[in-house]
Order: sequence, then C-alpha cells, then structure tokens
Amino acid sequence: MTAAGSTNGNAPAVVPSEVTAGVADAPAVPPVVGDPVALLPHRPPFRFVDAVDELVPGEHVVARYRVTGEEAFLAGHFPGNPVFPGVIQLEALAQAGAIALLSDARYAGSLPLFGGVEKARFRRQVRPGDEMVLTVTMETLSARGGWGSATATVGGKACCQARLFFVLAPAG
Repeated sequence: MTAAGSTNGNAPAVVPSEVTAGVADAPAVPPVVGDPVALLPHRPPFRFVDAVDELVPGEHVVARYRVTGEEAFLAGHFPGNPVFPGVIQLEALAQAGAIALLSDARYAGSLPLFGGVEKARFRRQVRPGDEMVLTVTMETLSARGGWGSATATVGGKACCQARLFFVLAPAG
C-alpha cells in the first residue's frame, strides 16, 4: 500500500496497491499531501467527513463519518429518538466524492457542487454512535463535472445508496 495522507491524526490514509498493480499503462497515483479532508471547502458544523481511508484521486474514495449525537439538527429529528437524516447522508457521500475530485490536479481549486441525485435509496436508520463508511467511485468526469456511484454503510450494511452528479464551479 502507498500512503495518501493523514486522517485527522489517526492512521494514514492509503491507496491499496492492488488498485494500480499489474496495470502497465496506468498513470502513477500522486500522493495527497496532508489530510485529504482539508481539501473540502466545508467546515464544522457542516462537514460530514472525519477521515479518509482510501483515495485514488479523480477515481475513488473511502471515507468515514461518526455520528456523535451532538449534531444540532438531531435535537429535532426526532426528539427522544434521534435519526441521522437521509439528506445529510447524501451530503456526506457528496463531500467524500468532492475529496476524490479535489485531490485530482485537474480539479484542484474548484468548488464542487451538488448537481443532482439519481436512484437514492435509504436502507436503514443511522443513529448516534454509528460510523458511516462512505464509498464513492467516479463513473464519468469532464471539465465541468461528472457522475459517481455512492454507498454509505454502517457495520457493513448499506444505509444509503445513490448516483451523484457533481458540478464544478470556480472557487472564490
């Protein structure tokens, strides 16, 4: 495995060597310097990625977010029975996908925006204490945006799946 950056002081993010091993004409995967989460323009309380475990710039990302129970919106969704909203699960997936985009030199400095969602499905409730594993694989990319397939899991079971459309805008 090759290092791809740190993960908020935890174990280093890695790109599995099997992703590029044995592919003679595959371009070398450039390392991401520093914490890939820092590439996001989002900041708390609206950042829903804690760490990156795998990253192939412009292609694939596996990240994590732990629902702490301290998120302000949980007080009203639902009082006494907090459930992490499905739309925020989609946002977490989009933020993970944005890391895959922004780590690619072609898109560095862009502002990735949500352009659309297709085939969104919510499979199970996510509650405080759950850690979502966010996996996004880019399908098609152009200079203006692209599509990615995304799945969030908790304990190895899908909680949210969707096809996400990213639009790239100039930052600033």
